[in-house]
Order: sequence, then structure tokens, then C-alpha cells
Amino acid sequence: MKRSTYSLILMDDVVAAIDLLAEEQGTSRSNYINQILAEHVQCITPEQRMQRLFSCLSRQMNASLRVQEQGSDAMLSILGAVQYKYRPTIRYRVELLRDLRKEEIGQLQISCRTQSQTLLQAMDCFFQFWVKLECAYYPESACGQGLYQIQNGRMKQALLRHGVSEEEDLGNAVGNYICMLHAVLQSYFTGLQQQLPAPILYHTLEQQYRSIQKNWTRML
Repeated sequence: MKRSTYSLILMDDVVAAIDLLAEEQGTSRSNYINQILAEHVQCITPEQRMQRLFSCLSRQMNASLRVQEQGSDAMLSILGAVQYKYRPTIRYRVELLRDLRKEEIGQLQISCRTQSQTLLQAMDCFFQFWVKLECAYYPESACGQGLYQIQNGRMKQALLRHGVSEEEDLGNAVGNYICMLHAVLQSYFTGLQQQLPAPILYHTLEQQYRSIQKNWTRML
């Protein structure tokens, strides 16, 4: 939705009350007033669409993943530790575009909190393997279309809707995708600790990937 600047004459006491409520909600005065007016005229705002998506996404998280509030309507982070040496924390950050009606709805960024070059290299190897899986099984996905970046233990990829119209369904799809990725990543680090030969490890991960995919409908 397009935004424009409008001039309003309001009572100082009303503005003061709005500022307090906006601060409690972690948003700006203009955005809070916009939400109030949109609700009054029954107009769904982009922020409400994002909230619906994030709400459904959060409900998909399992015990190994924790939602971290960002103080932004368009951003949400998921934290998950992996069983590997010092239990590094993996961050899955979802950033949504304001217009969720387009084919690309946002971006997923995966990173690891570490300064270890060995661990960062291991992450890069996993991401490269993951992209090959995605391209092989879902050539229409972001990986299949080249809409991703891998660099220094981080991966960024576009989130595509592929015909899904409802924010709730998109939230479920993104949540399932993060859970699947984290489960396969955990198996990868477990295999590294067990010093499995690379061919055996990657074959095992591919079988796990295929098994998880059978249990839910792919939308991204």
C-alpha cells in the first residue's frame, strides 16, 4: 500500500496518549495512528499481514528453536543451537517486504555466531550442499533460480510465494522450512563430530531431507 503525508490537527493530550501506546507497541506515532484508523474502517494494513504471517511462523517452531522479538513489524529472528563443540547459535532471520502480494515476499538469512574459521567453513560447505539439494528437488525455488548468496558462513535467500495467497499459509511454509533446515543442519554437525566420510554423511542428509519433505506441502 502506498503511503502519503497528511496534515492533521489533534489535541495535545490525545497525541501524548497515542505516543505512550505507540511506545508500548514498539512502533511510531504515525504507524500506530494508521493501525487505529485502518481497524476502524476495516482495512488490512501491511503490518497486520506481517503479524499474521509471523504469528503462524512462530507456532511452527519446535523445542530446539526460539523466537526472538526484533522490535520491527517486518523482521523476526529464530535462534537455535547445534550440538557441536561449543554449541554455536544459529540465527534464522526473516525480513519481509512491505508488499506481501508480490511473488517475492522477503528474505531468509542464516548465520552462525562464531569467530571460528573452521566452523564458518563448515557452514559454507553445508550451505553449498543445501543449495544443490534445493536445485535438484525444487528447481523453481529461490535456490533453483539463483536468488541466494553464500559468504563467510552466511546464506541469504529470497522467499517466494509460488501461488500461495494467504499470510497464514505463507507463515506455516516459512516455519516448516526453517525447522527442516535446522534439523538437517544438526544432523550435519553430528556427522562431522562422528567423523563420517563425506559421501556417507551427504547421502544420509539427503535421505533425511527427502523424508521431511514428504510430511508437509512445499510452498516456498
